[in-house]
Amino acid sequence: MSDQITRRELLRQGSMIAVGLAAPAWLSTIAKADAVRTSQGKKIDPDGILIICQLSGGNDGLNTVIPFTDPKYYELRPTVGIAADKVLRISDKLGLHPSLTGLQTLYKEGKVAIIGGVGYPKPNRSHFKSMEIWQSASPTTSMSNGWLGRSVDIKNATSKVNPVYAIGLSTDKPRALMAKDVSIPCFASLTDIQSMVGDPDAERMLREIQGMGGNAGEAVVQSANKSALDAMALLRDKLSGFTPKQEYPKHQFGDGFKQISQLVAASAQTRVVYFSTGGFDTHARQADQHDKLMKAFGDSVLAFMREMEAIGKADKVTILVFSEFGRRSYENASAGTDHGAAGPMLLIGKAIKGGFYGPIPNLNDLEDGDVKFSIDFRSVYATTLDQWMGSDSEKVLGAKFDHMPLFK
Repeated sequence: MSDQITRRELLRQGSMIAVGLAAPAWLSTIAKADAVRTSQGKKIDPDGILIICQLSGGNDGLNTVIPFTDPKYYELRPTVGIAADKVLRISDKLGLHPSLTGLQTLYKEGKVAIIGGVGYPKPNRSHFKSMEIWQSASPTTSMSNGWLGRSVDIKNATSKVNPVYAIGLSTDKPRALMAKDVSIPCFASLTDIQSMVGDPDAERMLREIQGMGGNAGEAVVQSANKSALDAMALLRDKLSGFTPKQEYPKHQFGDGFKQISQLVAASAQTRVVYFSTGGFDTHARQADQHDKLMKAFGDSVLAFMREMEAIGKADKVTILVFSEFGRRSYENASAGTDHGAAGPMLLIGKAIKGGFYGPIPNLNDLEDGDVKFSIDFRSVYATTLDQWMGSDSEKVLGAKFDHMPLFK
């Protein structure tokens, strides 16, 4: 069966929308949000676009940013350790994974900030719990909503945001995008956005359904949904009108960044895009798997940034990269590494002050076999929220965290 929404299913959904039963909350307010801003004499926010790239499974930070002059590194990793003559050196003590040539190019251009030793107190090695902590930005208290969702709620309270202000490219909504008042849409791919309107015949029939008679209450719903349909049709047309020019790897990373380039080019309303790629849980035979992931990631980021340069958006885009935890400092008996604690975060973009931030991991001073955290991940969030997104990090995070000098 095709992944596209079938014509019959589209019409079924359309008939339900006509009586207000199936329209998502965000869909029925797309046009209304922009109409309110326009009536107030306001323009769509021209500020930066934040792309969150989640490395799911626990990326091996020590083999991503490698302390190649530390003999302890090779003592702990006699098999999975990467030889000093193979690393891509970024300083006299640190180097990147040999497959991160794309990232190295951007680093040399001053567009990559690497923040070392990022984590939180009393780290949790459970994928589920640690990801919940990173996405909610709450290490001590379980929260149902996320740090990005809260930031959108706060912004929406003072200036109604377009419902496609934030978008998730995922089958399930990540906790980071969970909000109290705003419904943030998630799509498995841009094909899903385009399929919401469908082919011309189906769209015409949907519009005919929307125009059917009814009582006064149904008429209001129909009017709102027709406006939403107009907005989605416009986004569909804009998406189809832009074709990425760069060559992206045939990989989840390549597919993700290629689609994000389309969103950035097509949707001036979208300011936050969230997507994740798995495969980083490298308990066994790590070398080949991690090599492929690093290659795809580095090459995809470089292609994306070159795309942004070509369309004049390079100074408007920042990429934040994180994983739920790093790996153990030492390798296991299966030529892999197990769940650890602190690891590196990345910020990538033209607006970034490139370089390495934080202490180099001290492999002679570990905490239960893990690299100790020295920088709270919420400091990176706070810096990004305040200095890039124009948000109020103290309200979003529930406490004040020191900024880092990451933005120009």
